[in-house]
Amino acid sequence: QEQVVESGGGLVQPGGNLTLSCVGSGFTFSRFVMGWYRQGLGKEREQVAIIGSGAGRTDYLESVKGRFTITRDNSKNTTYLQMNNLQPEDTAVYLCNAANNYIGSYWGKGILVNVSS
Repeated sequence: QEQVVESGGGLVQPGGNLTLSCVGSGFTFSRFVMGWYRQGLGKEREQVAIIGSGAGRTDYLESVKGRFTITRDNSKNTTYLQMNNLQPEDTAVYLCNAANNYIGSYWGKGILVNVSS
């Protein structure tokens, strides 16, 4: 059964840092583009960051550039999202996605990141 599972969310004060992890299983992780998305309360889902299967290409939402970093470790079937200088507007449910145009797309259940004092 293919799945991705997020971890590492929680409550953090403004200016704080968090690292999210996403572990994939049941598929060949290294062949998939990995992405982090988020959906705030009453907002549309938006793509936060993606990283290519070869880890050579990354892309970020404009508002997180310079603060968030996406990486992957194919030997551990894991992708990470390091989030620095978090702000209240970053509060959302963060979802991990694994995508391959020929095989399919898998979504995690999401994890809450709450930035509040």
